[in-house]
Amino acid sequence: MADIERIVQQVFTEKAIHDFYKSDKTCNGWERNIIDQPIAVKNIINNGADRIAAGIGIGEELSNKTLAHLIDHTLLRPDATVNEIKILCEEARKYEFASVCINPSFVSLCSELLRGTSVKVCTVIGFPLGATTTETKRYESEQALKDGATELDMVINIGNLKQGNYDYVFEDINQVVLISKKYRAIVKVIIETALLTDEEKIKACLISKKAKADFVKTSTGFSKGGATAGDIALMRFVVGSAVGVKASGGVKTIEDAKRMLESGADRIGASASVRIVTS
Repeated sequence: MADIERIVQQVFTEKAIHDFYKSDKTCNGWERNIIDQPIAVKNIINNGADRIAAGIGIGEELSNKTLAHLIDHTLLRPDATVNEIKILCEEARKYEFASVCINPSFVSLCSELLRGTSVKVCTVIGFPLGATTTETKRYESEQALKDGATELDMVINIGNLKQGNYDYVFEDINQVVLISKKYRAIVKVIIETALLTDEEKIKACLISKKAKADFVKTSTGFSKGGATAGDIALMRFVVGSAVGVKASGGVKTIEDAKRMLESGADRIGASASVRIVTS
């Protein structure tokens, strides 16, 4: 992790060049899988592209069903009841959301309720502060995975990132990733963008990528801000196509959701999921 400051400066330089070419309406190396990004494809065309190379399946507008497949249907309130969690799972089955995202105590229940469906069970680790020890996060992860979770959204240790203890942050993420791979589960790293400078966001993304995380995610939804289109675009640029980007926090309408997808998000975390896909 010794070269991270140099890499950050390189990213800033490359981002500036990328933004220059983008403003000049010049294609500069499209990295996304455009089969899965119809909104982004339309955006490219609107910005001056004459032709796009793609496989079978291109040309359809983003349907509500397709959008639902990109949403983690979320209920993380501390006062959430069992009955509310059951309703969450019923809605997830009905609209075919990507997953339900719930607190760890509900993993077993959701796993049972969603058995035989395509809906995944996602839970949170070190939530919402990220300040528990690495050992605690690893134990919490293994317990959730044994209970039936297939996706883990973990919060980084924000204080150690800001202090420059990058090896600690890497190990904190990597330990969760390692235990998750034993269960073939996905790890999304919540970097809590509202608490970070752009430089710190880049560092968090680079460390998450090096630690073999599957996604980087904007927010817990419990801090002072949520997802922004600018943060999503920055995170996408830093991690490239190898790592997913999840927009979470403040995504309440279909316009919000589409804005995040246009900016580079692969997944959206929302509690207003039903309203989004039925509007």
